[in-house]
Amino acid sequence: MTTMIIMLIYLLVTLVIGYMGYRASKNNPDDFFLAGREVGPVVLFFTMVATNFSAFFFLGFAGAGYRIGYSYYGIMSFGTALVSLVFFYVGHRIWQLGREKGYITPPEMIGDRLQSRPLKVVFLLVMVLFTIPYLAIQPIGAGILLSELTGGQVPYFTGAVVLTIVIVLYVFLGGMRSVAWTDLIQGVIMFVLMFVAVYVIGEALGGIGEANARVYEKHPALFSREGQNGYFTPQTWFSFMILWMLAVPMFPQMFMRFFIPKTAAGLRTTARLYPLVTAFLFLCPVMIGVMGHLAFPDLAGKAADQILPKMLTTFAPEWLSATIMVGALAAFMSTMDSQLLALSSMLTRDFYQEFIDPELSIVKQVRLGKILVIALSVVGLAIAYQPPATIFSIATQAFTGLSLLFPTTVAAIYWSRTTAASCIASILVGEGLLIALSSGYLPGDWMLGFLPIVPLTIISSLIIIVGSLLFPKKQAVHP
Repeated sequence: MTTMIIMLIYLLVTLVIGYMGYRASKNNPDDFFLAGREVGPVVLFFTMVATNFSAFFFLGFAGAGYRIGYSYYGIMSFGTALVSLVFFYVGHRIWQLGREKGYITPPEMIGDRLQSRPLKVVFLLVMVLFTIPYLAIQPIGAGILLSELTGGQVPYFTGAVVLTIVIVLYVFLGGMRSVAWTDLIQGVIMFVLMFVAVYVIGEALGGIGEANARVYEKHPALFSREGQNGYFTPQTWFSFMILWMLAVPMFPQMFMRFFIPKTAAGLRTTARLYPLVTAFLFLCPVMIGVMGHLAFPDLAGKAADQILPKMLTTFAPEWLSATIMVGALAAFMSTMDSQLLALSSMLTRDFYQEFIDPELSIVKQVRLGKILVIALSVVGLAIAYQPPATIFSIATQAFTGLSLLFPTTVAAIYWSRTTAASCIASILVGEGLLIALSSGYLPGDWMLGFLPIVPLTIISSLIIIVGSLLFPKKQAVHP
């Protein structure tokens, strides 16, 4: 009962904040999708961080820590810290172009930069197809969390549905303004409660140092550079470093946040603080996953993704475990709300308005965007009903698909000789090879031990460079 009350209070608070965003919003696409491009440095920092830290962070990190060990922390903290470089050199340029041209969605910007409708469509399709599985991770995480915390009183899928309904309500009301304001609260909650979770679990096990010493006696590989079963070879380490740096800015919900700062200073502040957050915060769920071997030594596969709520329900009083898991709900919600908004904006402007109703009015754009928020949430729930794999594997696949848009993005915003045809070829070949590798039609031996992101990014980049040089366009990219 205590758990239900705490969760209910939190969900009601998010709805109140969403309503406040609705009261402050204007009924136009710029405001609904981008909060009027008026977001200040503090809100920008928290909405960028909260949006990127999802169910993958809370449950996926803990599950990977359980399966692999502390080497996963090194991979994630250092690799994600490198994302700040992309914020500086890619995000700032996207912000400039958004201010100058009024872009709202990523495909809109890319298509306009290279004056190509086919490229716009290809970019849109890839973003949608690879974001939807990642979207589904959030209700998956919520279902696991609520089911574990209530001892099964809230069934897995019921928990997923409840969280989704709350998110849809406040996104439907206030759009990006509501999303950004709730992200501020959710980010603070997430930071504080994750540290509390580590402390509480560590103390229950005799202290963090003592608990880790006991795990080391049984599973020393969890403390090695390679991780359990030699998971992280040097090639794998390098691959993940590249993956996070290329993937994070290509999430449509992150890409669109480059359009929303009021000034460039806010974006620079976020870029400087981002590595500090990853260095401290990412250790927490991985540590809980490693210490989980003391209480739950035999979890395997998808079951390991439940280690964090299992540890809390075992070692923390009900009121405290429920309060801490509010931080996890904050992580799920702050990602899913942004994904729904980003996908709905792209489908509204880059598909419906582009191909079905070019004269779509401002009011109807907002109305259609709200309808699509509901439709996309149903798609996410459909995938979550029977999760196809571990949270880690779903996320990695989605990240790789989105990463292959990075060469096209950089070329479109920086290289005046880039051609639309070479970018289309780059994306189609890269994604085609990824699908062939994932489905087993191509052997993985030729990757020389690297994850697909490394060879596929090289191939995609070479296609753009060689194609643009051999088949130059007649007209340069407009400034």
